[in-house]
Amino acid sequence: MSDVTRIPAPDGVAAAPQYSHVVLGTGRFVAIAGQLPLDEQGRLVGEGDPTAQARQVFENLRRCLAAAGATFDDVVKLTFFVTDMAHMPALRVARAEHIPDDRLPAASAVQVAALVRPEFLMEVEAFAVVAP
Repeated sequence: MSDVTRIPAPDGVAAAPQYSHVVLGTGRFVAIAGQLPLDEQGRLVGEGDPTAQARQVFENLRRCLAAAGATFDDVVKLTFFVTDMAHMPALRVARAEHIPDDRLPAASAVQVAALVRPEFLMEVEAFAVVAP
């Protein structure tokens, strides 16, 4: 695990309960490509079901982090891409299953017109910092 410091709300910036405004880390930078709700065989998980898709996306993130020698404790930034902001609660639940509230990374959420396939409701990318 790297040395990571989280600053939930810097002076003069309103606190955000869903993420940390600033995350500092020392170590090796790891970029995880946007993960989609696909299983190991490339099959869609949870057609039309944001909860099932969010859980699969976070499982894929976990596996990608592990391949880099990282865990969710090392994540310093998440970017959520959703086709409808109504899917954000499902993503927050899936995130909470992997990242406790006292370890929240910086985050951004963006609603997009579409993802690479119309059945995808979301995509999440991650940046982590791991010990050198």
